[in-house]
Amino acid sequence: VQLQASGGGLVQAGGSLRLSCTRSGTFRSNGMTWYRQAPGKQRELVASIFSDGRTNYADSVKGRFTISGDNAKGTVALQMNSLKPEDTAVYYCNAYGGTRSYWGKGTLVTVSS
Repeated sequence: VQLQASGGGLVQAGGSLRLSCTRSGTFRSNGMTWYRQAPGKQRELVASIFSDGRTNYADSVKGRFTISGDNAKGTVALQMNSLKPEDTAVYYCNAYGGTRSYWGKGTLVTVSS
C-alpha cells in the first residue's frame, strides 16, 4: 500500500491550495486523514474523512479547510482556503484500518505573510 500526496506549494496569506492524496494497493481503510507538522512542532491532525462520509476537523482549520474524497477508491483531497502563515507545515496523508496505518511522504505548504 502506498500513498501519494501532491499539491503543496507557496502561497500568500489569504490564498488557497488544494492537496490530493491517492492510495494504491489493496487495503480496506476505515478512513483517511490529513496531518501536518510545522517546524519544531509535533505532528497534528488536520482533517479526517471516515468510510461513512463523516468528517472531522481541527478547530484551527474549521470553516477554512474542507476534506473530501472516496474512501473506497482511496482518494482524498484537502481544499485549503483563507490560508494563514501558521498553516505553514509539511502535510501528510494517512490511511488507517484495523491495526494498519499507512503514511505518504509529506507535501510542503508554505504561506507567506
